[in-house]
Amino acid sequence: MKRSFVCKSCGHVSPKWLGRCPECGTWESMVEDAQGPSHGHGLHGDTGSFKAIALSDVSSLDEGGRIEVGMDEVDRVLGGGLVPGGLVLLGGEPGIGKSTLLLQVLMRLEGKGERVLYVSGEESLSQLRLRADRLGRCGEGLFVASESDLERVLGLVNDLRPSVLAIDSVQTLSAPDIASAPGSVAQVRESTAWLMRTGKRLSLPVIIIGHVTKDGAIAGPRVLEHLVDTVLYFEGDRSYSFRILRSVKNRYGPTHEIGVFEMRETGLEEVPNPSRLFLGQQASAVPGSVIVPCMEGTRPILVEIQALVSPSYLAMPRRTVTGFDTNRLALLIAVAEKHLGVVLYDKDIFINVAGGIKISETASDLAIIAALVSSLQEQPVCLGTAFFGEVGLTGEVRPVGRADIRLNEVARLGLRRCVMPTVASQGIQVPEGWMSCRWIP
Repeated sequence: MKRSFVCKSCGHVSPKWLGRCPECGTWESMVEDAQGPSHGHGLHGDTGSFKAIALSDVSSLDEGGRIEVGMDEVDRVLGGGLVPGGLVLLGGEPGIGKSTLLLQVLMRLEGKGERVLYVSGEESLSQLRLRADRLGRCGEGLFVASESDLERVLGLVNDLRPSVLAIDSVQTLSAPDIASAPGSVAQVRESTAWLMRTGKRLSLPVIIIGHVTKDGAIAGPRVLEHLVDTVLYFEGDRSYSFRILRSVKNRYGPTHEIGVFEMRETGLEEVPNPSRLFLGQQASAVPGSVIVPCMEGTRPILVEIQALVSPSYLAMPRRTVTGFDTNRLALLIAVAEKHLGVVLYDKDIFINVAGGIKISETASDLAIIAALVSSLQEQPVCLGTAFFGEVGLTGEVRPVGRADIRLNEVARLGLRRCVMPTVASQGIQVPEGWMSCRWIP
């Protein structure tokens, strides 16, 4: 038996244990990987009936070839539905609702006449039925099995021939040819590879659930994400009821697309208008509150940014940020002090993105600075005003993409003013009924 050590972060293989991975530089990431004897056929160079064909002769997959789930938020993230032969990886923190979302998706598919197989290595059949009764109707086309042996799972797929296969979770599967325990790097990698080959051979969409580590990455080597066709993250703050399904890789659709859900007693409910969910319910303007239209994939979402600036009595003033990058905030504070003449070095600064959503794009720079100045001077921003634009180190406000889509969302939610860069306003028609539209040079 050949033994080696594999990095859990990048999949680098070493013949001996190392404290630090030489490939990615991660400490304490090397784990033992026991490779058992391979029972597959060797490579003899015999092509047989296999041959290459011209790309123009390959039939393309049109939209009719996808399997629509029936949940608009899930179909949007997938790019229109499940692709036959596609392998989808669904990751998320423990208890965030991955299994609930997966079962709801399968129940929707079964309701549309699809033959669905749900294999769970973590729950018994009675536990699955208990969760299904809570979510709604349970049809006869949804087949379940409590099994962790990969060979039996593949045999069940060959006998049942479902139209969709779901595995919960890939860390519980074990291949008989691998000597290591279930959940190890070798087992996860081998099980995923077999599921991928089976899905391609049968044109079977496969959905697998993967656990995440403490740092938020999917457990197992990074090669697991390279094997699959689509990677979805199901995330959310436990103190809030909403959940976000985010696409970070999709070979058949857009990336960085999101779907918004609200967790209720009867399961996950779709949120068709997430902007109202993330906006505050204030009847009057207050200092430090600014609205920014953010782009999440192809969807614009209005988010409320709250800032609190107060005198500090500490040697090092506090900088507390929720939902925004701390280093980016430090940059914007320096720009505001340099080019606006405001004094912030001796102030405690607290930034919060209402609703618990995380903002990563630079279009929120102008809104952050506006919220800081508003809180510092105790002057509220006019009610019904939105801000967006990227702020550079020299103090200029740069344009951001899809300004017209952002403006339409701002107008749809009832706001009547917008502050944005002048360059981004070229060719954009101000929405009808707006009181004013301020361009920043």
